[in-house]
Amino acid sequence: MPPLSAAIQRIQPSPTIAVTNKAAVLKAQGRDIIGLGAGEPDFDTPDFVKEAAIAAIRAGKTKYTAVDGTPELKAAIQAKFKRDNNLDYGLSQITVNVGGKQTIFNAMLATLDPGDEVVIPAPYWVSYPDIVALTGATPVIVNCGIDQGFKLRPEQLEAAITPKTKWLIFNSPSNPTGAGYSWDELKALTDVLLRHPQVMILTDDMYEHIVYGDFKFCTVAEVEPLLYDRTLTVNGASKAYAMTGWRIGFAGGPEWLIKAMAKLQSQSTSNPCSVAQAAATAALNGDQSFLAERNAAFEKRRDLVVSMLNQTPGLRCPVPEGAFYVYPDCAGLIGKTTPDGVVLGDDEAVAAYFLDSEGVAVVHGAAFGGSPAFRISYATSESVLEDACTRIQRAVGKLR
Repeated sequence: MPPLSAAIQRIQPSPTIAVTNKAAVLKAQGRDIIGLGAGEPDFDTPDFVKEAAIAAIRAGKTKYTAVDGTPELKAAIQAKFKRDNNLDYGLSQITVNVGGKQTIFNAMLATLDPGDEVVIPAPYWVSYPDIVALTGATPVIVNCGIDQGFKLRPEQLEAAITPKTKWLIFNSPSNPTGAGYSWDELKALTDVLLRHPQVMILTDDMYEHIVYGDFKFCTVAEVEPLLYDRTLTVNGASKAYAMTGWRIGFAGGPEWLIKAMAKLQSQSTSNPCSVAQAAATAALNGDQSFLAERNAAFEKRRDLVVSMLNQTPGLRCPVPEGAFYVYPDCAGLIGKTTPDGVVLGDDEAVAAYFLDSEGVAVVHGAAFGGSPAFRISYATSESVLEDACTRIQRAVGKLR
């Protein structure tokens, strides 16, 4: 076999996709499996968005578009940033990509060299460190545990920054924890960043619209306008609009960076799907009232899962401010023995035990850089979630 590149050997396959695929294989074999691994809303794409896509097909909008987005979609994104975030971006400051993952990939590959460093708070979305590592730069992981609400503290950020630091990758509300930063918490971090002018900020706002209770979403350049020229504000259609398969991510940022990202995209995927762009334009410009209805359903699911997990001996589950994940600490299960005599040595073993004994697929915390824990996506029905949590309780009850 020909040798693989050093770059490809620095990264691992996505653990969340691996769990989802394993659950699908077991289901196909006839196993009764509940998959709680995928970060995907179970709601359908809104009808008015689907109709816009159908209309685009009928109108022949099936050709190449501008590499990094149609003028119509960029204008819709421009209006979204103003409406939701009080941010003014020119059309030349906006990029459209094949999902938010490509947005992040383009930004990192366009700016990083070996020797550069990128600060990433943990727990983190699984792809951040691997995207950085692929470029030859170094991910600098900052552990933000359950006792600090999974949130990066200003003093931790200050300690992590060196002359080599080029980026901070920041995500609120968080995948995998659901932790969201208040205005004051974010301001404390931006005060640190103002002291380090070489550091760019990538803020991943993909779960902006999925928030609960009194929590108010805010984003970096909104909280600290002095960081506007150093911030890439990343978002997309996938989560809020239940458009994961349509693959539309976007961002606003400094024009020099947006141009560099477009240059890279011109030599990789070229434009995102023309029909998906028409659908995303409709999503951003259309009636947004359905978001509140779906959030109410997500909040009920969150409360059910948090309650049932916190009634389970050995688990500790904080209440997330947003997104559709919980991230329970499972330190109380480490060292226990299964009915088959297997000692649970880490959270990967815990996740494997839940799958083998009760058919519940979760993602182990080590995949997100935060152990011992596991992630559950509650983007599925209350009846399925209740069944899954009952199975987890049953599995835990069999440990000794």
